[in-house]
Amino acid sequence: MKSAFYNLDKFKAGSTSLNPIEIRELGDVSGKKLLHLQCHFGMDTISWARLGAITTGLDFSDKAITAAKNLALELEANSQFVCSNVYDAGLHITDKFDIVFTSYGTIGWLPDLDKWAAVIVERLKPGGVFYMVDFHPILWMFDDEFSYIKYSYFNTGEPIEEEKSGTYADREADLKDKEYGWNHSLSEILNALIKAGLTISFFNEHTDSPYECFSNMVKTGPDSYQIASMQNKIPLLYSIKAVYNQ
Repeated sequence: MKSAFYNLDKFKAGSTSLNPIEIRELGDVSGKKLLHLQCHFGMDTISWARLGAITTGLDFSDKAITAAKNLALELEANSQFVCSNVYDAGLHITDKFDIVFTSYGTIGWLPDLDKWAAVIVERLKPGGVFYMVDFHPILWMFDDEFSYIKYSYFNTGEPIEEEKSGTYADREADLKDKEYGWNHSLSEILNALIKAGLTISFFNEHTDSPYECFSNMVKTGPDSYQIASMQNKIPLLYSIKAVYNQ
C-alpha cells in the first residue's frame, strides 16, 4: 500500500484507481451490485462504488482484506469485503450480482479455469455481466527482459516456478521469493467461460498497458506503455465482456 505505484494519498483525495479501458467498456454501474474477484486491498472495488455500484470485494489474503475494510471505512465507501479464495466464494457469499469483475494479474494464480468460470456463473443474476481486463498471455511467454521466449503459450497443467526479486509495485524492493503460476491461453479462457454458460459479448486486444510494470517499457501516452522492442507488434492487454442468459 505504501508503494508509489498505488498513489494512495491521491486515491484518498478522490481519484480513481480504474483505467479508461474498464470504465469505458463496462459502462454505467450506477445502482448495480458488483462482485470483484481477487480484489487485493480494495482500491478498484471502492472506485466502482464511487461510480455508484454496490460492491463486494473478495481476496484470499487476510491482510489485504483487513486493509480493504479499513480503507472502505475511512472513505465511507459502499463496499464490503470477504476473505476467501476464489474457488470457495460460494461458501462465503450467497448474494447474486449484476456484475462480476476481475482484472490485471489475477487468473495466472489459478490452476483451474473451469472452476473459476463456474464460480462466476454461480454468483451472477440471470442477465448479469462478467467483465475482465488482464495482461495478454503472450507477455507471459517471455523472460523478464523480453529478450527471448521462455515459456509455452499453452497451459501444460504444471505450475511455472520462478525466482522473483522485488514486486510489480516496486521492482527495487528488497524482497526475494518464489512464485508459482499458470499460463492460460486465450482459447482456454474463452472456452471456460462459454462452457460455464456465458455468452461472449466482445473480446478485445489492446496494444498498450496502463501500467509500467514490466522491464524495458516505453511511454506511449499520458498513462500508457509498451515493450520497447515490440511496439505495436504484440498485444499487451485483452478484455472480455460476457452475459449470463440463463
